[in-house]
Amino acid sequence: MRLRFATVADAEDLRRIYNHEVQNTTATFDIESRSLEAQRGWIAERQGALGVLVAEVEGRVVGFASLSPYRNRAGYRTTVENSVYVSEDARGLGVGRALMNELIDMAAKRGFHSIIAHIVDGHEASMALHRACGFELVGTEREVGRKFGSWLDAVIMQRMLP
Repeated sequence: MRLRFATVADAEDLRRIYNHEVQNTTATFDIESRSLEAQRGWIAERQGALGVLVAEVEGRVVGFASLSPYRNRAGYRTTVENSVYVSEDARGLGVGRALMNELIDMAAKRGFHSIIAHIVDGHEASMALHRACGFELVGTEREVGRKFGSWLDAVIMQRMLP
């Protein structure tokens, strides 16, 4: 497995992985698939202090992880929110763990103090990954999202950085 920074040339691969989750799962609260142009813009917005990492296996992008602003007010600047998505056919291979560990290291080196994860309640694989990487449950937001005709709770997990 090779981890590297994403470029806009990776947009179609990231879009393929992400849109599968949009269309088929509650792993994201997005309900509309992302266009190629929007995916390119999303990657470009995160270059610099934030960042997007991709995981490749045999030259094929099988997952990605990113840091995003937690809130837009200046006082929140040292806290970021993370996302990790792994292609359905690469789950169970350690891709998520490798991406998460690299993302945490990257966030610490870039001077961030805290990482927040919002995970749909019941998404046990994501919660287990976050726990294994040092995140702790800090709360639950009740019925804050709606997808596939159901109300969804969001579990909040947090990792403090050195």
